Amino acid sequence: MAHKSDLIADDILGYLKAQEEKSLLRFITCGSVDDGKSTLIGRLLWDSKLIFEDQLAALEADSRKVGTQGGEIDFALLLDGLQAEREQGITIDVAYRFFSTDKRKFIVADTPGHEQYTRNMATGASTADVAVILIDARKGILTQTRRHSFITSLLGIRHVVLAVNKMDLIDYDQGTFDAIVAEYHAFAGQLNYSSITAIPLSALRGDNILANSPNIPWYDGPALMAYLETVQVEQESIEKPFRLPVQWVNRPNLDFRGFSGTVASGVVKPGDDIIVTASGQTSKVRDIVTFDGNLDQAIAGQAITLTLEDEIDISRGDVLAHADAKPDFADQFEAQIIWMHEDHLLPGRPYLIKMGAQISNAQISDLKYKVNVNTLEHVAGKTLELNEVGVANIATDRALAFDPYLENRHSGRFIIIDRYTNATVGAGMVNHSLRRATNIKWQEMDINKGARAYQKGQKSAVLWFTGLSGAGKSTIANLVEKKLHALGKHTYTLDGDNVRHGLNKDLGFTDADRVENIRRVAETAKLFVDAGMITLVSFISPFRSERQLARGLLEPGEFIEVFVDTPLEICEQRDIKGLYKKARDGQIANFTGIDSPYEKPQNAEITVNTTSQSAEAAAELVVAKLEEFGVLGTWYPDI
Repeated sequence: MAHKSDLIADDILGYLKAQEEKSLLRFITCGSVDDGKSTLIGRLLWDSKLIFEDQLAALEADSRKVGTQGGEIDFALLLDGLQAEREQGITIDVAYRFFSTDKRKFIVADTPGHEQYTRNMATGASTADVAVILIDARKGILTQTRRHSFITSLLGIRHVVLAVNKMDLIDYDQGTFDAIVAEYHAFAGQLNYSSITAIPLSALRGDNILANSPNIPWYDGPALMAYLETVQVEQESIEKPFRLPVQWVNRPNLDFRGFSGTVASGVVKPGDDIIVTASGQTSKVRDIVTFDGNLDQAIAGQAITLTLEDEIDISRGDVLAHADAKPDFADQFEAQIIWMHEDHLLPGRPYLIKMGAQISNAQISDLKYKVNVNTLEHVAGKTLELNEVGVANIATDRALAFDPYLENRHSGRFIIIDRYTNATVGAGMVNHSLRRATNIKWQEMDINKGARAYQKGQKSAVLWFTGLSGAGKSTIANLVEKKLHALGKHTYTLDGDNVRHGLNKDLGFTDADRVENIRRVAETAKLFVDAGMITLVSFISPFRSERQLARGLLEPGEFIEVFVDTPLEICEQRDIKGLYKKARDGQIANFTGIDSPYEKPQNAEITVNTTSQSAEAAAELVVAKLEEFGVLGTWYPDI
């Protein structure tokens, strides 16, 4: 490196010890395009003499080749590592850099300014303690300034540096700086910041980066580096209640059983009373075990193993807390969501939620409103698009332990995962639990599903007919029900068109409405199954996720998917209702097969092909399969 500590040569162990004991600050730079974020970080590294010799040589060569400073050093190239970033002169991905000074270690995230990369910016902000929000002094506060300020506040960052950059291009004018600061304070007053420190600077010229610049004599606040070295953030997570998400049950032999994880917040000591949030069981901490020996206490950020005085049931995903400061524990909660995927959020669709080490199936049960991140207005909406923010109610299939995010960002955040692609599609921050959900208990009945089905001499099940419009679903389902009725079986058919005359009369044909359409029908079908019925469901149900949702509501063997496999061209030729023609003419939007996708079943229990089979033959096949599956015979359950 161009600079190194004398301790490296004189006392390497002392140097390593000094590095280990330094505090760590994570901060993020954000702002609009061309505000100078990458240049600022590059300048910090350059002026701090924290660049390796080969990096310096490469930077000088790249500055001559693709730089934007007329052959002079282009500090932004230290961060803009992607080919596309260098060609366009913008930041696309999040670039992380580590550096240290005599007083502190730093991890900085350089995030994109373009609106389409907001999700990348949110990712960088999720672990940061401080946000450095850059503003081009010539342009003032822009839309992206407001957007990034809102998101950093939403993600729990409480300390902000308002870095008014490129002061050299306005001749270091104090009036312009003061006007920008006043406008920003008026906007940020609606946010949850604890402190806002405004610094006038020039990243390119080095003004107010490491030391106060003589070019700005009217400014008497700290230089940027001085602020970053002294801002206090470490105590905040330590002062929160103790939370330990259990990541591993450590059982190397019969004589040792410990619970390993990283302390999310707070402090724990031997002798403390702790509680397992899920079960309510309590015990005392016996030892705090680490690789380097037992500790007298552990604080937020430390990886530890706890041993307890009592043998109680604890598994991966459980959350340990002080007995007198428990987190919330509920299966429904309100949360703010940042959507991070091209496929938009659909309320009612099944997702996975990962909250610390806890994983649960979940649904966004109600999107209450979207937030216009530029004006902070609440906007009505049924779904969230890429980079949009909204407030929603979320229901999980089991209770989770959490704190409101504003009280504890470490135990109040989660990610949303697509169940099929395993992609992270959203990030969320818990506002509060929904108490009404916790207060509702399941009422047990003496007559159960098995008894009802036995009385009818059959096994209750759902036959879920899916296929394109015009494929023949309703025709085949009707024939199947007639044959089952003739056999003395108890049936009921839920038909897509019929249900929309009543139960789903209020729903349209957007993707969000289609998801809710299937969710309601699936819940209704579940009730018919509980009544011991053979229920035939005839719906296009174009999305695998929703068909999987319906399957997941039932017990194994109760959901039988019948794929009526008819090619689109055949369905269009039939077009009994004239819908395909209207869709082709643009009179019907979001029509499955035309401008809305149909996702074919991958492993349907029964497949019929109406191009090679008559409707009668298809119905005979379905009935034969039901006989084979044991649905039509008398079932002898435990009743």
